[in-house]
Amino acid sequence: MNDQDDLETDQHQAARNIALRQLSAAPKTRHQLAEKLRSREIADNVVEEVLDRFEEVELIDDAAFAESWVRSRHRSKGLARRALSMELRQRGIADDLAAVALEQVSDEDEWTAAYDLVMRKLSRTKVPASTDPESRQQRDRIVRRLVGMLSRKGYVPGVAFNVVTSALDAVDLDPLDE
Repeated sequence: MNDQDDLETDQHQAARNIALRQLSAAPKTRHQLAEKLRSREIADNVVEEVLDRFEEVELIDDAAFAESWVRSRHRSKGLARRALSMELRQRGIADDLAAVALEQVSDEDEWTAAYDLVMRKLSRTKVPASTDPESRQQRDRIVRRLVGMLSRKGYVPGVAFNVVTSALDAVDLDPLDE
């Protein structure tokens, strides 16, 4: 064995160790692991060989990662498909795998999640009942903030406004304002 073979063997072992440490912390995509290995100056051919082997033994599975990510982030953060799609793309998930994973979130699921988010916010907010100009201004500010929150979570403006309007209609008016 020559020095070049020793160096490549060392790089393979280092790459495996780095990848295993990364995976022990949290599931990662192939893209994320490749970036990490390249940042540690592991040769591209070694990165590809190690990650190919990790895929063979199912230590890396981008499709399973995407499905789990979508389920978790939609449930815990109430993110819309649009935001989830961007997050998957940032993690290097191929568009076809992302599309399959995003199919588990229906329009109704999105609407319900958005509605729940808005109702949670409204439960901690005093919504004015009267229609005087000052109350109307305060109510408009609440609507803008709620629509903005939903927009940051990936909901399109039409859906966000519809959800906020429905939630405000459902909220009991503050008894002090009646």
